[in-house]
Amino acid sequence: MISRPSLMSQIFLVFFGLLFASTAFAVVPTPQLPIPPAPALPAIVSYVLMDYDTGQIIAAKSENLHRAPASLTKLMTAYLTYQAMQNGTLNAHENISISNKAWKAGGSSMFIQPGLAVNVDQLLHGLLIDSGNDAAVALAETVAGSQSGFVTLMNETARQLGLHNTHYNNVDGLPDDNLYTTALDVARLSQVLIQQYPQVIQITRKKSYTYNKITQRSWNPVLFRDPSVDGLKTGLTDASGYCIDATALRNGRRLIAVVMGGPNWAGSTHAVEALLDYGYRFFVNHPVYQSGAEVGEITRSDFSPMHVPMGVTQNVTITVPKGHFSDLQRVVEVSPNLQAPLKKGTVVGTLVFRLDGKILKTIPVVSQVSVEKAGWVSRMFHKIGEAL
Repeated sequence: MISRPSLMSQIFLVFFGLLFASTAFAVVPTPQLPIPPAPALPAIVSYVLMDYDTGQIIAAKSENLHRAPASLTKLMTAYLTYQAMQNGTLNAHENISISNKAWKAGGSSMFIQPGLAVNVDQLLHGLLIDSGNDAAVALAETVAGSQSGFVTLMNETARQLGLHNTHYNNVDGLPDDNLYTTALDVARLSQVLIQQYPQVIQITRKKSYTYNKITQRSWNPVLFRDPSVDGLKTGLTDASGYCIDATALRNGRRLIAVVMGGPNWAGSTHAVEALLDYGYRFFVNHPVYQSGAEVGEITRSDFSPMHVPMGVTQNVTITVPKGHFSDLQRVVEVSPNLQAPLKKGTVVGTLVFRLDGKILKTIPVVSQVSVEKAGWVSRMFHKIGEAL
């Protein structure tokens, strides 16, 4: 005969079982992984890694340090040439008369000469693939009438684009103490160039170019190592060191990596590859808002209506470290001293995204309705409502 356990034994067994179950099946929270540090790249003087779509800087080192740009100068030469074609003052297939100054330009060359047929499209190929100083001079003279006039356009455009640490003093990048830029400004110019004139990639992705039966290999060494890289430009003088402005497209996402002051082509190429791999491996883009979405509300008793919705006028996507989107903080900072009346669409504040106390992105927000100054009756009722 089997004896039944005592009451105390039953209680002990139930308690022990519950304790075991709670211990065995407890959910242990997964610790949040830290954000991996950016590549150190001690041999590189300055660099920037930018997400093309969001414009956010993923990694940077001495990004505002003034540096000699060398042939990275030709990015602006190309930008203004495309602008002239867009404005209708140039045609891609228009033949260009080559001056003696262009023919005799020193440094790298695409080997144009007076009397030899060449059109704007060919000059752009020679500018961006061969890094031809002769092509730069020919385009500058065609667009602005003279190199000095073109330099004026370059500096005016730099100011308009917000390239505050850039100054041009020639069109080709030959050494000059008054010619300088920064890694950050180069990245910003590259982003605008691709956004406004995406056809530039059809040139910069080519590994060689042939003009007048002379074939030259692209100066961009990263093109030959990474199939996702399709541009943009390189530069080299004694003052600049080995500079590479590279852009890559992987799985529909484009990054821009700018390396300035490298020790040699191999070192700068390694740095670009390390930056691109870092950006693609550890960061991702998250859509946050669609254009027109409401992101906050202003409440003012002197406004009519008293509650004013605020929204964004563009799709908002943000670049964040993988696994950290939930840590993102969003705050709408309302502009001080707003006064009615306000038209619908007036900028009334800023949407600020922060991660670990660092500002990742700022977006202007606008009033989604028109606002009038509230009359005294409305203000009185608003105050009564607030008191209640």
